[in-house]
Amino acid sequence: MSKTNLLTLLILLGLIGGVLLGQFALFDPQYQYDNNYWSGHWTKLAGDLILIRPLTLMVIPLVLVSVVVGVTKIGDPSRLGVVGGSTVVYYISTMLISVTIGTALVTTIEPGVGVGNAAEVKLAGEEQFATNLIMRDRVEAAEQTTLGDAWLNILKQMIPTNIVREMSATRPLGVIVFALLLGLALAAGGEKTALAIRVFDQLFDALMRLVQWIIWLTPPGVFLLAAWTVGKIGLGDLVGPLAKYMSTVLIGLAIHAFIVLPLVLVIFTRRNPLRFMWQMRRALMTAFGTDSSSATLPVTIESAETEGGCSKKAANFVLPLGATVNMDGTALYEAVAVVFLFQLYGIDLSFAELLIVVITATLAAVGAAGIPSAGLVTMVIVITAVNTSVGGRNIEALPLAAIGVIIGVDRILDMCRTTVNVWGDAIGAKIITRIAPDDEPT
Repeated sequence: MSKTNLLTLLILLGLIGGVLLGQFALFDPQYQYDNNYWSGHWTKLAGDLILIRPLTLMVIPLVLVSVVVGVTKIGDPSRLGVVGGSTVVYYISTMLISVTIGTALVTTIEPGVGVGNAAEVKLAGEEQFATNLIMRDRVEAAEQTTLGDAWLNILKQMIPTNIVREMSATRPLGVIVFALLLGLALAAGGEKTALAIRVFDQLFDALMRLVQWIIWLTPPGVFLLAAWTVGKIGLGDLVGPLAKYMSTVLIGLAIHAFIVLPLVLVIFTRRNPLRFMWQMRRALMTAFGTDSSSATLPVTIESAETEGGCSKKAANFVLPLGATVNMDGTALYEAVAVVFLFQLYGIDLSFAELLIVVITATLAAVGAAGIPSAGLVTMVIVITAVNTSVGGRNIEALPLAAIGVIIGVDRILDMCRTTVNVWGDAIGAKIITRIAPDDEPT
């Protein structure tokens, strides 16, 4: 058995073993959703130390070096414009498709209508929101943020005043912009900057070797994180009052991941999507286990280049950008979650308000950080926008405390949507490889 297949098997066994340990050894109804108990649980602490922190350590250095290498390999600024423009068009298009799928499903299935014990579900959710101090503070801070504020914040991140501060705060967007400019400057320098370009190439090779070492920490890491997730939530929620809501999200994610994105891949590359999914399996399983597209980025780049057949030019440019702004799964989830909550509270949304959901969920997803449960916070922007429209019809607005209804089951859905996010990034890199292959002259 090859090392790659052995690692894949170990990660899969880690996921399965973690689910079993969490459900049968750690789950206790007395501590279900008890954030004070689970925030310091040994499985979370150990999983964080073993896997999340080493992977996160690699993110900023890898983003900086990989983008510089990608830009210098593309070379021609006009060529970079074609690659960048194509990447942005792909990301925005797939996010719009995903959020449209989510909105269509949630309005058709209506998971928030006819929920058994709806009053109890709402009360329990609002109590959950009130006791989750960290999430409550984040949501209340987001309540003061308009969509314009969110985009202004993105623009400020793109034009930072101190790149070192951006790196220390693990904000990759400013680092990406800086790396793009540095790469262009190096490419324009000719022989004067040739040595610096070679240094970045060699540094990138060294970082990828380090990533390959860290990847072997994935099996025990995902074992511990899966055990923590299932132990905290329990698999019983899969058949509870929120089962229809969870099923709607999962159906939407499945349609996007197994139909829409593969179709896009076939249309633009004529490649076998199942084969490519198998080649990207380590990145997808790592995304599922870590629940973070940013933490998964080192594995995604390594898998795309070594097994996925993506060019360094494409992978080094597309994947760091995708981990920051491409959130297909998050956009779909936000649309379903917001409409579900309005349904649960008996608030009917008009077509115009559903259109607001589609637009704001897409734009808010771009601003969502590649960290666990970031979508819950950006969802506040969507709810606020819809509440503004609903208020114009003299209908009572949806309370933000309603988010507590879905906080408990968010982790499981977050793992799934993160996997879809990473899958969308990988397909983007494969498509852009046709535009910027490594074997063309630079």
